[in-house]
Amino acid sequence: MTTSIFVNFPTTDLPRAKAFYEALGYTVNPNFTDDNAACIVLTDQIYFMVVTRDFLQTFTDKPIVDPKTAAQMQISLTCDSREAVDEIAGKALAAGGTEPRDAQDYGFMYSRDLEDPDGNILGFLYMEPAAAEQGPDAYLAQQGAGTPTASA
Repeated sequence: MTTSIFVNFPTTDLPRAKAFYEALGYTVNPNFTDDNAACIVLTDQIYFMVVTRDFLQTFTDKPIVDPKTAAQMQISLTCDSREAVDEIAGKALAAGGTEPRDAQDYGFMYSRDLEDPDGNILGFLYMEPAAAEQGPDAYLAQQGAGTPTASA
């Protein structure tokens, strides 16, 4: 079975949100985009639905949080290298995103947390393939390093 993932993000400014994600290199699927939502295509099976707050409210009886002041989730996306993490982070910052904390380097994994202009949290990370296969502790032991800690 093939599963596709659609992640719904609230936005207060749909044109700005579309421009932000396009600046990161993603495309907008016009077949599923209107005045209420934009379908951002990350891959053939992963999509962000950037949805106006009023329209998103029609999907739930729960209040829609303001991502500028509250975190409901963080979406993390892998990159092919540390340089690719830095490249997409640079694009995000240039397109109006923010970086609320310093880059994290755990020895086996490098990540940068960013927020889109609405405050939705995106993580971009690179993990050493051997660490993904062996687990971080085994990888770090093999490298002669200790327990992973975050550092800039």
